[in-house]
Amino acid sequence: MFSYIINKIFYGILTLFGVVTVIFFLFNILPGDPARMMLDQREDSEQLENIRKKYGFDQPVSIQYLYYLNDLSPISIHSNKVENYTFLDSDKYTFTKLVSTRDKTVVVKLPYLRKSFQKNDKNVSEVINETLPNTAILAVSAITIAIIIGIFFGILSALYKDSFFDRIISVISTLGMSVPSFFSAILFAWLFGFVLHKYTNLNMTGSLYEVDDFGDHIYIQWKNLLLPSIVLGIRPLAVVIQLMRNSLLEVLNQDYIRTAKAKGLSTFKIIKTHALKNSLNPVVTAISGWFASLLAGAVFVEYIFNWNGLGKEIVNALNTLDLPIIMGSVLVIATMFILINIFVDIIYGLLDPKIRIK
Repeated sequence: MFSYIINKIFYGILTLFGVVTVIFFLFNILPGDPARMMLDQREDSEQLENIRKKYGFDQPVSIQYLYYLNDLSPISIHSNKVENYTFLDSDKYTFTKLVSTRDKTVVVKLPYLRKSFQKNDKNVSEVINETLPNTAILAVSAITIAIIIGIFFGILSALYKDSFFDRIISVISTLGMSVPSFFSAILFAWLFGFVLHKYTNLNMTGSLYEVDDFGDHIYIQWKNLLLPSIVLGIRPLAVVIQLMRNSLLEVLNQDYIRTAKAKGLSTFKIIKTHALKNSLNPVVTAISGWFASLLAGAVFVEYIFNWNGLGKEIVNALNTLDLPIIMGSVLVIATMFILINIFVDIIYGLLDPKIRIK
């Protein structure tokens, strides 16, 4: 298992390197001058030159790419000359020195995602740290709803196969997989936040943290989490129901289940003790992929519900061409995809002894 994990980590690093390369060159072929984006309408030729030199925009794209890799790498090489872009500036990097010579210094540091073009030189890592927890809470809430309700209704659909109840659940889950999230978000916000507001007491928009009427205190508004988490969880819920139903039906046809029935065990005991664990493998795999997708796919839901998460921040950055925030957000999401996949592979091996043997 240890060698398997190391192998997965190695390929995960290669994948992340490919993502970094694609992101860098994709955004560097876009029209526009990053220095002008940072200065907006206040630029003059001297200011533009200083900004290009400060951020390395005056260098060829290949050199800028090496600078970007150096910024992201946990082990990096830096110049001791102040005028060089790679100068070891404590305002930019959080580091520990390893080796230092007259011209160069090798350090261990946190990845540096650079500074926002539009947020007054604010570090991208600060922006992500402020918004990612809200997105994570939303994604965890959505996937929790999908797991609990999906497994429950999937089991019922398998037990009452081909019944009216099974057909209704099948139609609802198919509809849930077909309807786009942004349409569901608009529909739920209008219906439950506007039309039925006096009954539900839910708002059309709102984030987890809100400021009171006097602007003195910030408090948590949990009810604002309900609608976006339900909307975001609809599609994975539909998938979990279908996977759980089909997987459980397949397991219930196995010989050892027939043996358990012949011993006189109740249906509840058979499902709880024998069938449920073995039927969860495809569900766990699907949940992992959906959870990672929810972190990236929350963009439209967050924007419609005005949820202050990473998805909404990405939309705002796209509108203003704030490239460092876009690039940093994509890298963080890609990293989480990889980590979640590694974690789920380990869980999958624990659930299925045959995987551990292989």
